[in-house]
Amino acid sequence: MKTGVLGGTFNPPHNGHLAAAKHVREALGLDRVLFIPTNLPPHKKIPEGSATAQQRCEMVRLMAEPYDWAELCDIEVRRGGASYTVDTLHALHDAGYDDLTLIVGTDMLLTFDVCWRAPEEIARLARLAVVARDVNDQQALRDKAELLRHTMNAKISLIDAPVLPLSSTDVRRIGFFEQMTPPPVAAYIRENRLYEKFPNKMTV
Repeated sequence: MKTGVLGGTFNPPHNGHLAAAKHVREALGLDRVLFIPTNLPPHKKIPEGSATAQQRCEMVRLMAEPYDWAELCDIEVRRGGASYTVDTLHALHDAGYDDLTLIVGTDMLLTFDVCWRAPEEIARLARLAVVARDVNDQQALRDKAELLRHTMNAKISLIDAPVLPLSSTDVRRIGFFEQMTPPPVAAYIRENRLYEKFPNKMTV
């Protein structure tokens, strides 16, 4: 079974996450996509006033629930500590997931051989599917993909998909949850009064 893996803090999960997963699934014929919330991201700090790990998992569950191909996987939260992709891919392989596609964005591919732990091992364990965040990223992504194919024998697919320049930081700052997150996620944020303490947040 072909399985996509989309990790992130999901603080909160938004329409960009869902769109990326949909496009990669359709382009590569994936059977399912696992959305995996990070417990503690190793390269950045989760800002104060954020949702808890359990709340982030619940929002991902709500986002995935309407789709029979989408699934919350809380393996990193259950494992605890800093979340490293290579550890997660090993754990998924051990659990029987043997045809994995790691879904990444522009920044993640461009820093893959610089900032990631054991990038060669990640490239061995999974194909990389790249979704650009900006239309101007295409040439840089093509150049980087070619370099990684040459140096790491990486299997990389650049996905031709409409660009949705959206980040969780934008969602928290602007606060237009009904427009930027799936309806069940927006309702959960409102019901639990999440992200109310973030500065510069605009009101709907």
